Amino acid sequence: MPTYNKLVRDKIPQIIKDSGEQPITKILGEEDYIKYLKEKSYEELDEYCSAETNEEAVEELADLLEIMHALAKHNGSSIQEVEAVRKEKATKRGGFQEKIFLIEVKE
Repeated sequence: MPTYNKLVRDKIPQIIKDSGEQPITKILGEEDYIKYLKEKSYEELDEYCSAETNEEAVEELADLLEIMHALAKHNGSSIQEVEAVRKEKATKRGGFQEKIFLIEVKE
């Protein structure tokens, strides 16, 4: 029996049951939830970085976005508020569209 010890999407236990297997789960407290949500964000970012096709990359970006929704909610915010902050920062400091790589700053 594989051991995972990781945060999974809400419907995964039912999907496992539907496949004829029995998942062993627990509901996390808030502190552990955030700890494992952060760990999950690294897992999904690694999977994005390892993606070999645009389709795989978009799939992993969707997972990262789902995590961002959960983290925003935990921080008393919403993804819409996060997006508003992103837009404000992009207006003031720019985005990453021009692919600028800073080598050094001479005084």
